[in-house]
Amino acid sequence: MTRLLRSRFAGVMPVATVLIATAWWTAARLRADPARVAVADSTSAASAERRDGEIAFYERRVAEDPESALDLAQLAGIYLQRGRELGQYSDIVRAETAARRSLAIRTNHNGKTYLTLAASLLAQHRFVEARDAARSAVDYNPDVPAYGAMLGEIQLELGDYDAARATFRSLAGSRTSPSVAGRLARWAEIEGRTGDVRSILNASLRDLESRTDVPREQVAWFYLRRGDVELREGDLGAAENAYRAGLHVWPADYRVLAAMARLESLRGRPDRAIEYGERAIAISLDPATLGLVGDAYAARGDSAQSEEYYRTMEIAVLRQPGAFHRAWGLFLLDHDRRVSEVLANASAEIATRRDVYGYDLLAWAFHKSGRDRDALQASTLALRMGTRDAMLLYHAAAIEHALGDDSAARRDLRRALEINPHFHPTQARAARTLLDSLDRAVRRMPGS
Repeated sequence: MTRLLRSRFAGVMPVATVLIATAWWTAARLRADPARVAVADSTSAASAERRDGEIAFYERRVAEDPESALDLAQLAGIYLQRGRELGQYSDIVRAETAARRSLAIRTNHNGKTYLTLAASLLAQHRFVEARDAARSAVDYNPDVPAYGAMLGEIQLELGDYDAARATFRSLAGSRTSPSVAGRLARWAEIEGRTGDVRSILNASLRDLESRTDVPREQVAWFYLRRGDVELREGDLGAAENAYRAGLHVWPADYRVLAAMARLESLRGRPDRAIEYGERAIAISLDPATLGLVGDAYAARGDSAQSEEYYRTMEIAVLRQPGAFHRAWGLFLLDHDRRVSEVLANASAEIATRRDVYGYDLLAWAFHKSGRDRDALQASTLALRMGTRDAMLLYHAAAIEHALGDDSAARRDLRRALEINPHFHPTQARAARTLLDSLDRAVRRMPGS
């Protein structure tokens, strides 16, 4: 299988994606509920037909009148939507190109196109360029909350938290707007204000449920965010409810399907994790989901199939266009694969993108490279905002233990397991084992 996959990835990526995904999707469908598959197929097909029809319509208009800034702007927006729905990188690039062409023709009364450009650049992880585009949108339309929210999101991704704080403070009066709410929730999450995150997302979902003017994939995204918050806090039941609500809204949302695969993996249900993971891969070939499915096969005791998925994940990472995503990097580090490459990428990225998760990835890469003093410095920066994420604390504890600071390691292990005792399918167990070992060592000390 590996030889076949390598030959397919050697060609054009979208073709390889279709070939591989079709094979896995066929296997997944044999296990899936036929009624659920039929609903998902019908919903996806109808939406795809509408969307592709709109793209064809505007492509014809642009071909007839290449100087129509409005038609190019519309085309850019639909490309971006399809790219998000399918995780299709080529459509994200098309959105960027069409947006730039539109703005080259006209900037006045074209602020929304700056937003589309910023979003397409953000999806490509070109954060500095995305920030510049978002600033242009704000400069042209300072009173439009959606433009400020996009700028704030990019400031968060870059780790420019002082600027993000000022931006989001200015948007407090628009917190019920879908374009603002998700970003405000993310800011609250970074600051460790979980109650505020829930409040913002719940209010947004109540509003979205009664609206028909918001794309279904965007509504599903809010349910995904709601579920991710609960998953991060260790409430697996609440996370499942949110994810299932998202799939009810948009049955073919690959992001929610991948989230369900993670959830089932945390619950120790590898068969169900494989089913959801393969359904997600069939729509968008995400390397992290490939790795997750590989872990599920390993949990089932199928080491040969697991290794095939791991190797495919590595090939996918190498062949995927665009930036090296952090989820892929963490997976490779956790499995002691390509450690030097991940460290090089994380070190390069931190030069411009200094957010807490960038420092966490850098810390873990240093740790896996045996450079724990460097890892501790990066880990300290990863924890500086008080973000409630058990994974960040577990990484810090492992680094502290490696440096001999078992008191700090015990503290951070306890905090991690208090926040979320299910934060990772294997590392949560490793955290409990290490904490028990360190606690026993303390009890054996004289005077204890």
